[in-house]
Amino acid sequence: MLFESSIRRELARSFGAALVVMLTVVITMMLVRSLGQASRGEVDPQTLVLFLTYGMLGQLGPVLTVALFVAVAGTLSRMYRDSEMVIWHMSGLGLGRFIRPVVRFAWPIWAAIAVLMAFAAPWAQQQRDEMRARYEQRGDLERIAPGQFQESSGGRRVFFIDRDTQNGREGRNVFVASVERDGSESIVSARAGRVVTVDGVIYLVLEDGQRLWRPAQDSHEALQVGEFEQHWVRVHGASAPAGHVSRRGALPTWMLLQDGTPASRGELAWRAGMVISAINLALLAIAVAATNPRAGKSGNLLFMLLAFVTYYNLLSVGNDWIARERVGALPFMLALHGSVALGALLWMAHRDHPWTLRLRRRTEAPA
Repeated sequence: MLFESSIRRELARSFGAALVVMLTVVITMMLVRSLGQASRGEVDPQTLVLFLTYGMLGQLGPVLTVALFVAVAGTLSRMYRDSEMVIWHMSGLGLGRFIRPVVRFAWPIWAAIAVLMAFAAPWAQQQRDEMRARYEQRGDLERIAPGQFQESSGGRRVFFIDRDTQNGREGRNVFVASVERDGSESIVSARAGRVVTVDGVIYLVLEDGQRLWRPAQDSHEALQVGEFEQHWVRVHGASAPAGHVSRRGALPTWMLLQDGTPASRGELAWRAGMVISAINLALLAIAVAATNPRAGKSGNLLFMLLAFVTYYNLLSVGNDWIARERVGALPFMLALHGSVALGALLWMAHRDHPWTLRLRRRTEAPA
C-alpha cells in the first residue's frame, strides 16, 4: 500500500538521522566522563576504548528509544507543516491509521531494545565493573606509564617517570609527590630509580636526587630541603583480590528472576519498563505530532524532551520504590505504563474527533 510504504520509508530516513545525532552526543559525553575517570586513576588508560565501547553498549537501548521517538514525531510533524496530512485526512485516514505503519517499522527496533536491556546491557555493565576492579587491584608501579603522571591506588601519591627500561624495573627522571596521614607533604625527584623487592615488600630505590619536606599546618617544624645519593620509598603492591560483588544492574536477567528479592524485582521492572516505554513513546509521538502548520515547532520539541526525561526518571524512581518495598512491581508498571498508553490513545482519538467541538455543537443545537 502506497500509504504505509511512504510512511515507513520516511521513518527510516528520520530514524537514521536521529540515531546518528544521538550516538554522537552520547559518545562525546561518555568519552569526556571516561577521560575524567582515567585521569583520576579509576580506569586503565590503555583500555579506554574498550571501556567506552562497553559503556556505549549499555546506553544503546535508551538511545534507540529516543531516536525512534524523535523519528516518529518529526516525520508526522513534517507532514502537518507541508499540509500533506490534510490529504490523508481528506482520504478518510485519521491518526489511528498511522499506528499500523509505525508498528510495522518499529517492531525490529523494539525487539533490539528488549535484547539489549535483557542481555547485552547487563553483560556490558559487568565487563566495565570487572575492568575497573582489576585495575584497582594492580600495584602502584604497575599503573605507571612513561611520560604520564599517575595517582596511586590510595590517592596519597603521584608518580612520574620520564622513560623506563624494557623490563619495567628501572626508570629515568623519577618524580614522586606524596601526602602522609599526619598532613605532611614531600616531593622527591631523582635522576634514576629502580624497583627492589626485600622480604616480599616492594621498594622504589631513587638515586641522585632531592627531597623537599613540608610539615603539617599545625606543626611548628621548619621546611626541610635535602639531597641524597640513595633514597628508599616503600610502594604499596597489588591488593589482595577480594570477592567482587557485582551491582544489581550488572546481574543477568535469569539471576534476577531466580533471586526474587525486592531489589531484583525493581531491576526487572526497570528493564521491562525500558522496552514498554519505547512502545508508549512511539504512540505518544503520533499524538504529539498533530500541530498547527502556522505555529512554530519549538513547543513540540520541548514537550518531547520533557516527556522522555519525565518518563525515564519515573522508571528510575519506580526501581527505587520497588526495591524499598514502597510499591509492588506489577501495580507500578500498570499505573505508569498503562496511564501513558491510555493517554496517548485518548489524545489520538481527540485529534481525530475533537470532543470540545462535539460538545459545542450539542450545546448550540437547541438554540
